[in-house]
Amino acid sequence: MRAERSRATSRRSVDPIKAEVVARFLLATAEEMGATLMRTAFSPNIKERADCSTAIFDAQGQVIALAQRVPIHLGSMVGAVDEILKRYPEQEIRPGDMFVANDPYNGGGTHLPDINIVAPVFLGKRIAAYVANIAHHADVGGMVPGSEAAVCKSIYQEGIRIPPVRIMRAGKVNRDVFDLILLNSRTPGERAGDLQAQFAANTVGARGLMSLFQRYGVKETATTITAYLDFTEKRFRAAINRLPRGRYVAEDFLDGNAEGEVCRIRLALTVAKGRLDFDFTGSDPQLESARNIPYRALLATVYTVAKSMLDPEVPANAGYYRTLHINAPPGCVVGPVPPAAIGCRSISASVLGDVIAHALSQALPDRALAGSGPHHLYVLSGTDPRTGAYFVNYETLAGGYGARADRDGVDGVRVHASGSSNLPVEALEHVYPFRIERYALWEGSGGAGRYCGGLGVIRDYRVLAEDIVVSLSSERQHVAARGMNGGGDGATGQFVLNPGTRDEKRLPAAAADVRLPRGSLLRICTPAGGGYGKPVARDRGVLERDLREERLAPEDARNIYGWRDTP
Repeated sequence: MRAERSRATSRRSVDPIKAEVVARFLLATAEEMGATLMRTAFSPNIKERADCSTAIFDAQGQVIALAQRVPIHLGSMVGAVDEILKRYPEQEIRPGDMFVANDPYNGGGTHLPDINIVAPVFLGKRIAAYVANIAHHADVGGMVPGSEAAVCKSIYQEGIRIPPVRIMRAGKVNRDVFDLILLNSRTPGERAGDLQAQFAANTVGARGLMSLFQRYGVKETATTITAYLDFTEKRFRAAINRLPRGRYVAEDFLDGNAEGEVCRIRLALTVAKGRLDFDFTGSDPQLESARNIPYRALLATVYTVAKSMLDPEVPANAGYYRTLHINAPPGCVVGPVPPAAIGCRSISASVLGDVIAHALSQALPDRALAGSGPHHLYVLSGTDPRTGAYFVNYETLAGGYGARADRDGVDGVRVHASGSSNLPVEALEHVYPFRIERYALWEGSGGAGRYCGGLGVIRDYRVLAEDIVVSLSSERQHVAARGMNGGGDGATGQFVLNPGTRDEKRLPAAAADVRLPRGSLLRICTPAGGGYGKPVARDRGVLERDLREERLAPEDARNIYGWRDTP
């Protein structure tokens, strides 16, 4: 009661306009950190694809501002400060210190390529806040170039594991830790440049926060932030209270341990007064592959999908996390225990997002969302004949979003908690020995319906070097994104070598070190979203647009939608 009275008092004493100004300043600072990280990074994966995120925490380690970039990175940061303080008492932390971590089982991230850098922000002798960023490093060792492949069976095969440790002490880089990370990467030059960019981003964030504290004072700023978190919580509880109370069950499937097998993700969602309970009891046991979803990735996906469907404009901070309660039995596919591999958790989390969305769609039929097509992952590596240097090109290619109850799905987009960009053609061809011969939306791939699922993407790579290998990881090559309310399923994805030739070969949905001869062509086709509603109900004018824009073949218009040409 005393804590609730104190929070209520703080809300009454805070100027709401000042609270909004402070919140916007914090978000702008997080965005400035992100811009710094991308502009100073060395690798294309960060500077071009923006596979990174930035955040600000209060002195208690709560997320108070998060740049809107890659939602799954949120899970990499939740609890990061708590894990540091478990190992380093606050009195042992000094101004200029920074900490590094990447191990999902030891307080650092959701898979090993995502390296967290966390820094305290001091005002005087006390820690007033923390800044943090996460960057996906293109290679951190392990058995496969890129350090991420569905075929890995243990986290020990996925790369170097880093618990929370100091990487900078009083403003000086701890060379022992820094050099250890570089030695475990196939591309140490990139790692050095990207880590320095991460240090710079935190420095910019700390500078911005210090100016805020100096303007308003630490105590007044902390009170304002507390009130803003409480406001966020109150707003999201109101959104939950607009839902009908009840229990909603949903399930979907990942690829299983063997070709043709599947792995169930099951959710029982309970809508109660001002809270949502997500219970994943009944999900299948953890997999013998890197498709498992560690706990922090589960958190990030639940937080992201719930926010996007209930109140997309609610501030992305710890206030609304308080309303969501999650249970995942240890040892299941969404609650793996060591040494389960977890490298491809982002692709799996897209299917998890469909399960969450399907459960919420039952409570929100006017905002229902059909199944979506997750991105495909491929890591191309070898020696660039132009430079003689070894490279690792980590790439993902977007899929298609599911249709909504009132609109078509979005084409060529990362779905749910995933969010980085496709690598631009010009940047790719400049840095790596490949030529992109086709990059297009996949005509007709979206699930049919009154509202169509978003289209997948096709991208063709011509190999221009001798010793190139590729590792492949995907979902929705065997289990399609489901349509809803009479809508059709989206097309499944595929990897194809030398399409349209006598040497054409369909590659597995997951593979490592597949050799690509010079001159060969690799085609990636990503899965599309499911449709919503019966196809015959699709607006005739919209069908005309689909045909005019070549989003739909004429024969499909006739056979699926009952289209009849008019004079």
